Amino acid sequence: MAFEEKKWFHLFSNKARVLYPSTDPAHDYLHIMRVVNTAKQLTESEGANWEIVMPAAFFHDYVNVPKSDPRRPYASQLSAEAAVEYLKSVNYPEDHFEEIRHAIEAHSFSAGIKPTTREAKIVQDADRLDSLGAIGIARCFAISTQMTRPFYAEEDPWAESRALDDKSYGIDHFFQKLFKLVDHLNTSAAKKEGEHRIAFIKTYLEQIKREI
Repeated sequence: MAFEEKKWFHLFSNKARVLYPSTDPAHDYLHIMRVVNTAKQLTESEGANWEIVMPAAFFHDYVNVPKSDPRRPYASQLSAEAAVEYLKSVNYPEDHFEEIRHAIEAHSFSAGIKPTTREAKIVQDADRLDSLGAIGIARCFAISTQMTRPFYAEEDPWAESRALDDKSYGIDHFFQKLFKLVDHLNTSAAKKEGEHRIAFIKTYLEQIKREI
């Protein structure tokens, strides 16, 4: 049976609108659609299987655990389990359930699960790219608001005489994690885009230096 892409895309998009509320702009419907669209581009450039990538991209954050929650390292596994149960309930073709499960589990930085399939690498890359560039800056500060952490340390904004601490200061997150992401991207297209987005963040931080 031919894969009914438009049917599933429409169904998943409607589900995503309900699943990802605008109360968390770092992980809302708009984030999901950016990841889906980037994953689509990477799927085409890498010759991967969209039947696996599409549901994994839509539902990689099915269970959203706050960053401060001790269950955070298990969020991707919880999401994978919930996503597969949902896919079963809507009679999505079962052929790729395990590959979809793996792609969702491996997308998370905190889970530390290495992606072993082309599709899992693409979902991971698409999600990580959304942490970089202009949109990555916006997401970082949205999370800062949720965590009630200030944008920077008053006495030492650039951590020149203290250890980086992104649990306490927003800007620290760029140096402690986001700048390192490009070294962990899997596909050549994602690496190229990631380098472009990091260059933009560095330009932005230079402007912040001028202003504070």
